[in-house]
Amino acid sequence: MTVSTPTPTPFRKILIANRGEIALRVIRSARALGYRTVGVYSTADANARHVQEADQAVCIGEPLPAQSYLRIPGIIEAAQLSGADAVHPGYGFLAENEDFAQACKDAGLVFIGPSPEAIVAMGNKAGAKTLMQAAGVPCIPGYQGDDQSEARLAAEAERTGFPVMIKATAGGGGRGMRLVRSASEFPELLRSARSEAQSAFGNPEVILERAIVEPRHIEIQVFADRHGNAIHLGERDCSVQRRHQKLIEEAPSPAVSAELRARMGATAVAAVKAIRYEGAGTLEFLLDKDGNFYFMEMNTRLQVEHPVTEAITGLDLVELQLRVAAGEPLPLTQEQVQFSGHAIEVRLCAEDADRGFMPQSGTMALWKMPAHLRVEDALWSGGEIPPFYDSMIAKIISHGRTRDEARRKLVAGLEDAVALGVTTNQSFLERCLAHPVFAEGGATTAFIARHQDELLAPDTDLQGRAAALAAVLLYETTGDRRQRPKGRRFTHSLPISLRFDIGGRLVNASIVVTRERRFHVTIVEHDFEVDLVDLAEASVRFVCDEVLESAVFHRDGAMLLLHYRGVPVRVEDKTRAASARQGDAAGDGKLRASMNGRVVAVMVAVGDAVEAGQPIVTLEAMKMEHIHAAPLAGKVTALHVKTGDQVGASRVVAEIEAAVEAPPAAATAA
Repeated sequence: MTVSTPTPTPFRKILIANRGEIALRVIRSARALGYRTVGVYSTADANARHVQEADQAVCIGEPLPAQSYLRIPGIIEAAQLSGADAVHPGYGFLAENEDFAQACKDAGLVFIGPSPEAIVAMGNKAGAKTLMQAAGVPCIPGYQGDDQSEARLAAEAERTGFPVMIKATAGGGGRGMRLVRSASEFPELLRSARSEAQSAFGNPEVILERAIVEPRHIEIQVFADRHGNAIHLGERDCSVQRRHQKLIEEAPSPAVSAELRARMGATAVAAVKAIRYEGAGTLEFLLDKDGNFYFMEMNTRLQVEHPVTEAITGLDLVELQLRVAAGEPLPLTQEQVQFSGHAIEVRLCAEDADRGFMPQSGTMALWKMPAHLRVEDALWSGGEIPPFYDSMIAKIISHGRTRDEARRKLVAGLEDAVALGVTTNQSFLERCLAHPVFAEGGATTAFIARHQDELLAPDTDLQGRAAALAAVLLYETTGDRRQRPKGRRFTHSLPISLRFDIGGRLVNASIVVTRERRFHVTIVEHDFEVDLVDLAEASVRFVCDEVLESAVFHRDGAMLLLHYRGVPVRVEDKTRAASARQGDAAGDGKLRASMNGRVVAVMVAVGDAVEAGQPIVTLEAMKMEHIHAAPLAGKVTALHVKTGDQVGASRVVAEIEAAVEAPPAAATAA
């Protein structure tokens, strides 16, 4: 009997159906193998780096994902217009959409990923759990049925037992995922999860799972080819998460032994062989404190965190994807997979940790990433971060001989990274890496929730020194003073009063110029001696209280953006501004948008009575939903938005008239 050999599927030009850093990552490996590349972009991304670096680029629609990056006919048309004969989906958007994979196949395009049938089988959480249960793989109890009615889902949640997790069947990354602690919360959290899943993945279906308390999130990277070969490349520990979105990933896991790695890897390889899988994939498990693991889902695509696996194996996973898609066999066997050292990755996100991790957008005035670490990003100084997409703006990856060496390098790299203009989670990530629990390898999925107060606590010493430096820079970089020639300047002993907002705190400072570029600064009865050693266009070398230090800054009118001791600080000069009126924003009954975003739900009508904390409006920003609640109890007197509206940060979306307490009833005589 003759065994047929799988036929190769050559291609020469790859359209990348994605944006940002992953598009650039694919371009890099594609070019190294001699492929031409085509970028696609929405009108919001017209000036994006991936558009500039691809050989060709095609606009596919308006900013909202549903109008561009999720619009299958537009992407297929872009491939045909540009002459592309293959499509790489990246991750997110349509990467795990079987209809997209099928549309590529129908159009004669090579889809660089698994078959539509494999995506249906494993990319859908419900289907994957059914297959794994049939194969005897331990799975989390729950519900993954076809009946998606609210009544059936509510009943299944009760049967499973609270707390339960609602999860979108079609995607990952924390989108469409909600933790439900009680039956009373279920209807609203189900609506929110479905809405978010529809927006992010074009599919509102969900599954339910019993919530496992404080597990580790462990995933196994697999690769398979059309020749029947399959291997695993070890595990990644993705336990440090916020809102079910990974923030820090590492390989190998400090909790996985060689024996456990072999068992989990064998399980993953057997699963992909059973469905004749082809390409890159990741099987995700929850690992409990007793060493038991439970299958959660499979991601039928490249993962955001793939660089840590590349770092410890020396392999280029995108190159492997391209070779497998072209019909080549895997270039190594399981026995040839070698691991070296330890790697850790952090996700730098445009979000404000001090304001509930609200997504941020706008212009990144100053952007400089550490040269000694691997950085995957698509930004530049002056680049725009639009409000329509994922909040992750960069990945920073370190590799060391040991875990602690990799961790130290990453802490130093984060401290050196300059991101000024849009608030990021940079300082929060630094504190996570430096926390004793993480340093000792003990972080579970409960790490951030359990230690959030410590991770967000202000550094009072740094705040004081940063305020003193800010006062000096505001004085020295004021327009007319900065234009003066160098040399001896007039000095005097009269104090100069400055008033500025620094990190949301209003500061009154007094500054005395004691001699050329030497200053005595007083802030709330604390005194600082500051000497400017060198003041350049965007950096300063100075001595504060006998310690020589450096900082980076950007001045734009009244705004001063400062990077000091690894911490970005936003300063606004209010010396000449009128004093703020008391009570303007407190207790006025006006509900303001906390970010730029799109209105996806309005839960009340004018005239409704509401309680303090009751949901009023839901905004979607960077593919996540954010509920805006009533600031006080009362009656809704105005709604200034409707579903579908795009709103800016601080815009008033609703007004509530405070409830008037009834006077106490007069006592009546007996």
